[in-house]
Amino acid sequence: MSVMTPNETLTRRRDPHRANCWLIYLGDVHVGTIARAVGTPNATTQWKWHVGFYPGSNPREQCWGTTATFEEARAHFERAWMVFSAGRTEADYQAWRDQRDWTAEKYRRFDRGEPMPRDRRAPHG
Repeated sequence: MSVMTPNETLTRRRDPHRANCWLIYLGDVHVGTIARAVGTPNATTQWKWHVGFYPGSNPREQCWGTTATFEEARAHFERAWMVFSAGRTEADYQAWRDQRDWTAEKYRRFDRGEPMPRDRRAPHG
């Protein structure tokens, strides 16, 4: 089990499925995204950011916005992260990990044609 520490650094990883999209992680937990906006070729706002994860927080606790540049999106993300992360506990991060692991096991079983155990329920359900 991973334990979050106040000094742990956020890392940015390119999304392998989307160009100009970075997934932001704290340890092994995906805590947000910074991406070039798509579908708005004539719009002045070109970058969007999102801070938050579920399960582990309520949707209304998450925040997002748009900016003209990547640098602005990163700065907004970092400010929002400081507020959002101050309200998180290790149990919140663990809830996200439990859901990630349950989902991975579910799809492994589906791929092999196996049912989930009858007493196995989604962690947040």
